[in-house]
Amino acid sequence: MKPSRSGRNLAFGIATVGVSLALAFGNGSATAATWTPTPPVKANTIVLGVGAQESQRVLSWYTSTNTDQRVELVPTNWLNHGKFPTNAKKFAAVIGSNSVNGGFNAHATLDGLQQNTAYSYRIGNSDGWSPTYSFKTQSFKGDFDFLFYGDPQIGSSGDLAKDGAGWADTLNVSLAANPKAELLVSGGDQVESANTEADWDAFLGSDKLRQYPWAATIGNHDVGGKSYEQHFWTPNTDRSTPFYNGSQNTNSGGDYWYTYKGVLFIDLNSNAYANGADEAHIAYVTDVIKKHGKDAKYTVLVYHHSIYSPASHANDGDNQLRRKDFPTAFSNLGVDLVLQGHDHSYSRSYVLKNGQKANPAEQPGATSVVQGPGGVVYVTANSASGSKYYDLTDPDVTKDPNYGPDPLNPTNHYANSVENQEHVRTYVKVEVRDDKLMVENVRSGTCAAPNAAVERGNDKWCGPDEGASPAGKVGSLVDQVVIHTKGDNGHGNDGHNGGGSSNGGHGNDGHGHDDHDGPCWVSQTLGKLGSTLTALS
Repeated sequence: MKPSRSGRNLAFGIATVGVSLALAFGNGSATAATWTPTPPVKANTIVLGVGAQESQRVLSWYTSTNTDQRVELVPTNWLNHGKFPTNAKKFAAVIGSNSVNGGFNAHATLDGLQQNTAYSYRIGNSDGWSPTYSFKTQSFKGDFDFLFYGDPQIGSSGDLAKDGAGWADTLNVSLAANPKAELLVSGGDQVESANTEADWDAFLGSDKLRQYPWAATIGNHDVGGKSYEQHFWTPNTDRSTPFYNGSQNTNSGGDYWYTYKGVLFIDLNSNAYANGADEAHIAYVTDVIKKHGKDAKYTVLVYHHSIYSPASHANDGDNQLRRKDFPTAFSNLGVDLVLQGHDHSYSRSYVLKNGQKANPAEQPGATSVVQGPGGVVYVTANSASGSKYYDLTDPDVTKDPNYGPDPLNPTNHYANSVENQEHVRTYVKVEVRDDKLMVENVRSGTCAAPNAAVERGNDKWCGPDEGASPAGKVGSLVDQVVIHTKGDNGHGNDGHNGGGSSNGGHGNDGHGHDDHDGPCWVSQTLGKLGSTLTALS
């Protein structure tokens, strides 16, 4: 991690401790209050965060004062020509000293939200209010989609404005294509330098981060100070010593979890890995699943450092350690999907059990797979901002003899069904359905601006096949797969009973196929399973 640059004071920002107040709206019409506009406070450090469950959101911000502040919240249709009524719900802020840049940071938990409701909010007090922002809840049960973003790392190209423009464009493109996406999930490395608030300003510049809940993940560029956890207050967070990278006094960190519409999300600080930290992470995941997994259809893990990295971090010593520590535990615990960042390139693993390919007949780039008992799919997201890309590397057994080539596609690492780098911004869409998860890697840009690493010449080529082919259109697919999760015996947290695997027609050429209803065969016996797999191959 590069050393942090000096920060600067901000006028408005985030929280260090949590509060949760009940939200209950009475019936009847709202009464408009007498309201005199005052100069707005600085608002580009306000961020809407994920809550512990569907009926919660967390707001975090910076502030220049530790005097009384609050969030006012109403159903949007209660506003009277933009004015808040006197009976708006009020949530007191918890305010703490900003240990990085002076001033203060604050947060409030909005609790008791109702489903299928548009809400509007503002932050401040009688001395001044932020602009009004809005968000919408969806149904609290059933299917939903969420979006996963890899390493914006604002500032890493050397041009802060270009990095911010690429990041804002990916948010705009992805949410225009998926306006009902319910969560924005981070792969970590929001910024280049953890304690440089100009980087955070650029990262938080888009109002989309005040309209959709951001589920933060800490990356290696987000440590070195407290800015990360001052900008993002996360629910159910364990900030005890094993989950920090170094000193609790200077570094952000912690593991946390939340539930959303039948999915148990567990987020790990993978910066902490040595001296028993991986064992502590596994113990944390085990405890959370033991307590809450029985109520979850799926378990999704999120952390920064991709253990099946296809690019420059493939054989880092810390990743070699995580490849030994994590996979068997995740299979035994019934984890369904693991989302990772750090490598600024895209990969999607085969269905892996205990770190090995669960079904030898699964073909590279298959668009339809069956999870099977203990099966886990690992996804690494490419850069969402275009600030930095890492080129794919060939498997190198001299550096790690246990991370060699895929016999079916020797240019790929053995674990990965798909590896891709085009020097084009992308994001990952995950569709959650009752009996399947659908994962797509989608282009959010082309070789044209905003694409800072290419614009600045940091990368000399752009497009598929190392620039030999033209880049696909915005919205086109790099990869997609349907992960069938329910076999004849159903899906549970004891290994997710299922079976089999289908071989889709997706090649490793960087182009996807619209095949959300690909074939799925599930065997009732091992004999039938073997016959089916033979027929499929």
